[in-house]
Amino acid sequence: MLTKATGILKLLSLVLVVFISSLFLIDVYADEGRDQAQEQAINGAQESTDLSASSYRQKLGKPVVVEEEHYAQELDTYARFMPPTGSDSQSGKIGLITAASEYSYQMKAFGKLPVEFALGTKYIGINNSTVVKLPAKLTTVAFGVETTLPFFNLDKTYFTIGLAPTFFSDDWRMNSSTFSLVQRYFMIYQPNEKLTLVGGVEYSPGFRPSVSPIVGLIYKPNDRLTFSLIPDNPEISYDLNNKWTAFGQGSYVSEQYKVKQGDLKNVVLNYDEMRLGAGLRCAVNKNIKTSFSAGSVFNRSIEYKQDSLGKVAPNSGFYTEFRVDIVM
Repeated sequence: MLTKATGILKLLSLVLVVFISSLFLIDVYADEGRDQAQEQAINGAQESTDLSASSYRQKLGKPVVVEEEHYAQELDTYARFMPPTGSDSQSGKIGLITAASEYSYQMKAFGKLPVEFALGTKYIGINNSTVVKLPAKLTTVAFGVETTLPFFNLDKTYFTIGLAPTFFSDDWRMNSSTFSLVQRYFMIYQPNEKLTLVGGVEYSPGFRPSVSPIVGLIYKPNDRLTFSLIPDNPEISYDLNNKWTAFGQGSYVSEQYKVKQGDLKNVVLNYDEMRLGAGLRCAVNKNIKTSFSAGSVFNRSIEYKQDSLGKVAPNSGFYTEFRVDIVM
């Protein structure tokens, strides 16, 4: 009970910190006592927030996307299948199934500040016949809050703060031992409608490494072609018509879970993989998009931090993925 209460208190305190910070940042451009020149700059920043910041959103696997239309709610979900492959270092095979979902809701706090709340889950099913004892599943539960706002009076420049209390385990446990406060801090600069530049960091306490760069760009040279070169899921897409889009994408995953191994509890298990593939996306209607992709998964490892417990490094293999994105 104590660990659950501690976790709840941490979550509530984090939300409180975000809103206090938001109030402070709003004050940068909402103080009625500014002189006329400052008020003009403030009004311009506020207008920029209403027109631009609301189109910058985080999405499952991406810290930021640029959307032409604003939607208050979004549900993004996918299932990925990786057939069993062997390992060079041991007999047996290992197959993986990954399923993840994220629901997000965006609102205007105090009528001005865009704030996005999110709830996400992830499940990795492990079919293992190697000599290394691995859990049957790995699970993730994440609660997120994020805001994007003008960076003081700098033209076309925005700052994003994102906090995501997250629990990494092997049985959906949500307690202090599986808890990590994943944080994102980055700048967004959009010199024109075609180009968006992103730079910042993600901090994941307890991970290796705990600090990862968020550096990339979104470039749309014309109405059909888009380069979304943003971690952790860079993509190049081309609109074939109003309904179909072809895309190529890559991805890198490095996560750390607290699992049970025999009589041992909270054993650290590292999961790593890289993917490269291509697919087709279909706009079913203005609210629903589906996609199918396939490709290669490689540089994989499932490794206990404690060397004596072992490591499995599956060979490169094939993956298929089906994704659905619903906005409202």
